[in-house]
Amino acid sequence: MNLRGALKASVAAICIAGVVAPTVLAAAPAAAQAARPAANQGDLAVRVAQAPDFSRLEFRWSGRVPVMKMRREGQQAILRFGRDANPNLASLRIAPPRWVKTVEARHVGGALELVLTLTDDADLRVGRADGIDFVNVFAKPPQAGAPPAPTPAPVPRDPRRPNPAPASGVVAVGYSKTDGQTQFTTTWAAPAAAAVFKRGEAVWVVFDAPVRLDLGRTPQIGPSHTKIQVFRGADYSALRIVTKPGVPVYAEGQGNNWTVALGAGLQREPDPVKVARDEAVTPASLSANLAGAARPVWVSDPAVGDRIGVVPALAPSKGLASRREYVEMALLPSAQGLAVEAFASDVQILTEGDIVRIGRPKGLVLSPASVGGAAAEVVTGAPQPAAMPAVIDLENWPKTGSGGFLARYNALQAAIAAVDPADRQGDIAARMALARFLVGSGLSFEAIGVLNAAARKQQALLGDGEFRGLRGAAKAMAGRWAEAEADFSSPVLSDDPSSALWRGYVAYKQGQWVDARNKFAAGGQAMNLFPAVWQARFLGAQADSAAATGDGIGAERLVSQALKLPKLPIVDQLELRLVQAKAFELQGRKDKALKMFQAIGKAPNDRIATPAVLHATQIRLEKNQISPAEAARTLDQLRFRWRGDGVELDVVRALGKLYIDQGRYREALEVLRSASKVLPDLPQAVALQNDLYGAFRTLFLDGLADGMQPIQAVGLFYDYQDLTPIGADGDQMVRNLVRRLVDVDLLDEAAKLLKYQVDNRLNGVPKAQVATDLAWIYLMDRKPEDALAAINGTRTTILPPVLNAERRLATARSLMTLGRYDDALEVIEGDKGKDAQDIRGDIAWKQRNWALAGKLYEAALGDRFKNAAALSPSDEAKLMRAAVAYSLSDDDASLGRLRTRYTDLIGTARNPDGLRVALAGVDGVASSSDFSRVTAENEVFNGWVAKMKDRFRAAATPKV
Repeated sequence: MNLRGALKASVAAICIAGVVAPTVLAAAPAAAQAARPAANQGDLAVRVAQAPDFSRLEFRWSGRVPVMKMRREGQQAILRFGRDANPNLASLRIAPPRWVKTVEARHVGGALELVLTLTDDADLRVGRADGIDFVNVFAKPPQAGAPPAPTPAPVPRDPRRPNPAPASGVVAVGYSKTDGQTQFTTTWAAPAAAAVFKRGEAVWVVFDAPVRLDLGRTPQIGPSHTKIQVFRGADYSALRIVTKPGVPVYAEGQGNNWTVALGAGLQREPDPVKVARDEAVTPASLSANLAGAARPVWVSDPAVGDRIGVVPALAPSKGLASRREYVEMALLPSAQGLAVEAFASDVQILTEGDIVRIGRPKGLVLSPASVGGAAAEVVTGAPQPAAMPAVIDLENWPKTGSGGFLARYNALQAAIAAVDPADRQGDIAARMALARFLVGSGLSFEAIGVLNAAARKQQALLGDGEFRGLRGAAKAMAGRWAEAEADFSSPVLSDDPSSALWRGYVAYKQGQWVDARNKFAAGGQAMNLFPAVWQARFLGAQADSAAATGDGIGAERLVSQALKLPKLPIVDQLELRLVQAKAFELQGRKDKALKMFQAIGKAPNDRIATPAVLHATQIRLEKNQISPAEAARTLDQLRFRWRGDGVELDVVRALGKLYIDQGRYREALEVLRSASKVLPDLPQAVALQNDLYGAFRTLFLDGLADGMQPIQAVGLFYDYQDLTPIGADGDQMVRNLVRRLVDVDLLDEAAKLLKYQVDNRLNGVPKAQVATDLAWIYLMDRKPEDALAAINGTRTTILPPVLNAERRLATARSLMTLGRYDDALEVIEGDKGKDAQDIRGDIAWKQRNWALAGKLYEAALGDRFKNAAALSPSDEAKLMRAAVAYSLSDDDASLGRLRTRYTDLIGTARNPDGLRVALAGVDGVASSSDFSRVTAENEVFNGWVAKMKDRFRAAATPKV
């Protein structure tokens, strides 16, 4: 442990008469633990804090928090909790805090009782703050008759400043919600000094005037906060606002008004306050340059039970971006002013004009200026760490001196070799100096190598904030976004604003627009610490993220802020102008946007020119300045101009949509697929995949491909059949195609299509259903063996009854076609449906059972003679066979009945001559050729095929 860590640990351990942040007590000895009941020690943690005027005990429970009740028995206070626990009280027994003699635990009736024995001059008060029970122990007030303690005189105000307090002594706190932010405003009689800082879950707003802050109708719970408290001291007034985790805080003063905003916004970031060791005075102290500093005030924190030293200041805002810890105190992160969390009771804060000095009577424990000098300055003028872990210094780090780059590089490398192997800190300092030089020189890959080597040799570096920040920056500059994100996500950088900016930049590069905006907002306090070029890049990325989420006004505002930065390279200026043109386009100012896109499109940098040409082409097409064919030609050339990022995907998506609109379906699918595997993690890649699947669905599900020739449609489908969705939509696509193929008698192609589905894409019930359709097509193509194979190969026990019945019909017709009549009749035994009766009729015909065949065919026709409409091919074939069967069975009565009923329908028949001959009977047959005409198989078979085509048409029509 280093000197700083050892001293801090000592201060915390023995609570040297100071204000110690609550710490969990040390573990009890093993013997004491063994003597306790078998309760869970982790259920209750007792924490202790010591302040000058009182001692504090806090009781923090895990899980359900029981009710604490207190009763007094003289100088003993018995605290009873509604559940049992086994707290560790060893430190309280060994070194009880001031005004406490002893603390004992008792287990009574399944509950825990803590017995606090106080000193004779002590009293206590119990309470609850933020869901935590506490006990404050303090000295009894003076007895009656004793001289009263002198009332502290109000701290005199600075005579140079007018008093900001109004005559009424009351200042109203205004509340509003604007652009997703929660804002609190106050108006004073004169400019007031303020401090706004965070401690734990709370944001403190402290003013240097002792007024009553009136909350009025300000709600206790809002979008960004859960509680508000008001405090007033002898020389201050304050708000304590409990906020939700991760909420950014801004403070802005204008004239007599102060506004405190919670939530991401576009307010100006505070100027950074520089805090350093004060070399001009002894003993050791810190000094800070805080313009407009007021006199320090000490504010009591009810949640912790200690006091915070606060230095308010006049506007404009200035503060500390992150917490800074020292042995005896810590500086809290602030949006305005300074706040000191003291670990020792004698920490002093003084202001001398704009200079704030922080120290102790005997001095702070600070590292001397010379300590580590040899390590940090192995080489004269070695690059030094920046103000924050992830900040890069492009002004000082790349300096080479008179010897040039190579001499500087060799000197920094030699410094690493010159360090004593036992000097761990010296080795780290020398390697970090070389890495800073390389990052500053733009050699990010070389810097990554140096830092990786340093981590292998000094593994403790992985827990160092600057190492993680520097390596993350180098990886981001090298375009290694995932690796950079891993470094910036290290817990040591979780609260670092400079790392938050890099995290936002990485998220932007990965296309995570919303996440990027949130992370940029969290890092706004560190923006001014970066070089101008990186400020511009961060602002440009933030603006482009805003444009990508539809916020054109926010994007324009951020670009305008970036363009004000000095000495930006031309490329960075062009990138900012590109984002600005996008913002104009979003706002509907398309003429201005078009001019800017056309100008940027002429730039020699393809990375910037390509998206500009894309946007210009889209706007010109929208304005009918160019035809879709011209736009498509431009985009087709453009997709080869710049490859490898989201811009390529945007171009391909736009080109695919144009091809679809022009009916160039194959080209559309080809171009969309060509880039579908490029950078799959980008949101543009996901959108492109959706476009590809959407185009395929539009073609084959919504009917856009119906205008193509069936064989062309099938060829296109085969080429891209891997895009067919699983489920009902995919089945419907196939039905649509099969219907078209069957209509034009392309039965082989229809069968291949369905067979692919059965063999490669489907399982269970859907597979059996499609296999049944496949069997029908095989039967239409006179392939009964293949039909039986399709049915038998997809048998399963989970099919619904309707599907099972249809599969039996297909099986029976296949068996009938193969001449296995008895097997066919057995399969449909018990089926009284119309289709089964048709099969029985066909079998009777093939077996020359004329009487039965005629009866079955006539029954199948039913009352069809009552309908004057033309007969369908199937009905016409049945009528013809019924007539022939009755003739061959010498059933003249039945034949006469048919003749009477159906003579009027002969004129509209497809084969009127054949039907006339059949109804005339054997006696009416003039020749053998007439009889063969009416007894041919083709008539019935073609009628059945026509019926099956109607079935496939119906199946291809989506059910509404």
